[in-house]
Amino acid sequence: MLGPTGFLMRLVTSLAVSFFLVTIGPGHSWAEVQEPSGLWSGPMRGETPTTLKGAVVIDLAGLEALISKQPLLVDVGLADKKPENFPQDRLWLPTHRSIPGAVWFPGGGAAALDAEKEAAFLRRVDELVQGDRSRPIVTFCRPNCWGSWNAGKRLVMKGYTGVHWFPGGIDKWQEFHDTVAVEPDKAWDASMPK
Repeated sequence: MLGPTGFLMRLVTSLAVSFFLVTIGPGHSWAEVQEPSGLWSGPMRGETPTTLKGAVVIDLAGLEALISKQPLLVDVGLADKKPENFPQDRLWLPTHRSIPGAVWFPGGGAAALDAEKEAAFLRRVDELVQGDRSRPIVTFCRPNCWGSWNAGKRLVMKGYTGVHWFPGGIDKWQEFHDTVAVEPDKAWDASMPK
């Protein structure tokens, strides 16, 4: 049985732990994720850094302010995969929704793009910004997505100076705005192995 001092110590400890857990909030780790020097080649889903050297990290307000400058919106979210147990007699018609005006490069943020795929990604981005490497470009997908971080890092490494990374992605956008159905960019899709 606890005496008054033991009870008080346990209560204070319990309150301190509760306050700490509420302060850091759900989904936060004990230590900040460090930014890798190159592309991230680990799992594509997981906590990401809060920084991207050479790029500007923006939140929803930052993206809303940037929209008037007509940035190139680069969505690198993965395409939905057909479930293995999907009935053979039913038509599979997945829909990818994104920020209006976005160009969708499914899987374009993978670290292990082969040389041909990486060249296709960079060539298409260059076409879309008409060779202007200072034009604002926003990379995004879903929260906790290394793909959008990698896409931004790849562009920075290739000399693009107007890169912005929107880690909140489609989920954060659709909390306050509508999304639209988009198709994969035709030039990117044509470069994908069939």
